[in-house]
Amino acid sequence: MKDEDIDLSDLPEATAEMLSRAVLRPGREVTEPRGKLTVVLDRDLAKWYRGMGPQYHGIINYLLRRYMQEELGKPPQPKARRA
Repeated sequence: MKDEDIDLSDLPEATAEMLSRAVLRPGREVTEPRGKLTVVLDRDLAKWYRGMGPQYHGIINYLLRRYMQEELGKPPQPKARRA
């Protein structure tokens, strides 16, 4: 199929709000060397990720990086004070 054969007539216009929530995927090149880490997951979670295929480690890495980037972009939260 060629690009011009794709029907985009029912595709909604991208709004400024949609674009402001966009997340850029990290490049394919690894900028940091990967380290080995053992994580204990609930069985259903581990099964679900493994079901994504042999690249499931990369998917988990991408999701954790995305979460980290979101958290780093938030303003710092005040620390709870002890009574």
